[in-house]
Amino acid sequence: MSATDLMTVDVHGDSADRGHERFAVLDGWRGISILLVLWGHWLPAGPRESGMNASLALSGMALFFTLSGFLITTFLYQGQSVSAFLIRRLMRVVPLAWLFILVTLTAVGASADYFRAHLLFYLNLPPYYTLSATGHLWSVCVELHFYLGVAALVALGGRKALYLLPLVCVVVTALRIINGKPEAIATYFRLDEILAGATLALVYQRWGGQRLWSSGVPLLLVAALAGLLLASSNPHLERVNYARPYVAAVLVGVTLFSSGGAVVAWLHHRVLAYVARISYAIYVVHGGLAATWLGSGEGLEKYLKRPLLIAVTFGIAHLSTTQFEARAIALGRKWSERFSGRPIA
Repeated sequence: MSATDLMTVDVHGDSADRGHERFAVLDGWRGISILLVLWGHWLPAGPRESGMNASLALSGMALFFTLSGFLITTFLYQGQSVSAFLIRRLMRVVPLAWLFILVTLTAVGASADYFRAHLLFYLNLPPYYTLSATGHLWSVCVELHFYLGVAALVALGGRKALYLLPLVCVVVTALRIINGKPEAIATYFRLDEILAGATLALVYQRWGGQRLWSSGVPLLLVAALAGLLLASSNPHLERVNYARPYVAAVLVGVTLFSSGGAVVAWLHHRVLAYVARISYAIYVVHGGLAATWLGSGEGLEKYLKRPLLIAVTFGIAHLSTTQFEARAIALGRKWSERFSGRPIA
């Protein structure tokens, strides 16, 4: 990617320039984020009344959104043209989502209203058009709304307009507090998780050359922040939930400002890198597969099927990433090179 020379990976697994070693930790966080989502959705994490499953899933999404905001803002800050940005982003996200939507909604016999809401990505807005097999796509809607919004902002105001994003982040959090929304799927009550990552990107652009921990970020600090993230995602701790976007951003941020050490080494692990590579496909297909026989049953029957459900999910995600999505991404790059405008000033 010509406009992302410092980037190692983007939020959904596209390879970019590998000249910035510290950005490789984001692969580890993305792998962790999808594993937390799967754990929260599919495997027991403690007594039901503890809320731990929700904590894990919400923590995973907060990390994922942080990475999205960080990387997308970095793309645009470094000068990628708005048209190239939109073409590449849409071709990365939309084709697989549309394929999944068409297959799933046809299989369940959904109405035309549901097809429109899903294909145009407003299913997460009132009156809400979510189904058990597709409800998880609310996050894809939030992502796309952010892409369009930040692209419009930069098209109108240039790179300097990105400095409005921290203010918008605080406003969204304030709206959540005022309306009593510790957790929601509507974009205007969830966007602060992405915007906190955008704020981290702006901080990194200013002070990214600094290393706060030359010998590695302290493990105790990372553990404390991870525990705080879980607490800020627990449904029983509603007041703390409003801090979730900022805790996730700080957690990712401390590893970006570190060089070496055990934590960074773990985040570079090749298993996490592989999971990160196929993470978008895992996320898209996992809800639909869970709504089939593979995810059915109660108690022991349900959990005996879990290894098969996990294996099928990862298998389909691998094939989707390497066969279907790779072609869509390549086409998006070709189109972006043909139709991209001038770099952002």
